[in-house]
Amino acid sequence: MKKLLLLTAAASSALTLLAVWGASGASLPRRVLLENARVRVTEVTYLPGVPRERYIRPTDQVIVFLEDCRYERIDSKTGEKVVRERKAGEVLWHDRGEDAPVLINAGSKPYRTLTIELK
Repeated sequence: MKKLLLLTAAASSALTLLAVWGASGASLPRRVLLENARVRVTEVTYLPGVPRERYIRPTDQVIVFLEDCRYERIDSKTGEKVVRERKAGEVLWHDRGEDAPVLINAGSKPYRTLTIELK
């Protein structure tokens, strides 16, 4: 009986992680900090060399960089690669329906952002 309960708990945890990580088409660690009927605030950790997969933004979004970082942006239409650098505290706006291209952390350590989605 204990084995069945442990197996059920492990399967439930794995499905929850998959749902959270896959919600925006990304494969990066993320943690929902706040969610209500009007907003969702998620902390996303960008690991070195791990791509954030492309997706279409489901909501208007504000992105806040929590650390200085350097990442490679791959344009979805042309495949052009551009390296961008951001400073801690820098803020970006993205419109609902906008393409969110592949991003790859080009640094040697993880960096975090807050994604604030307006519902």
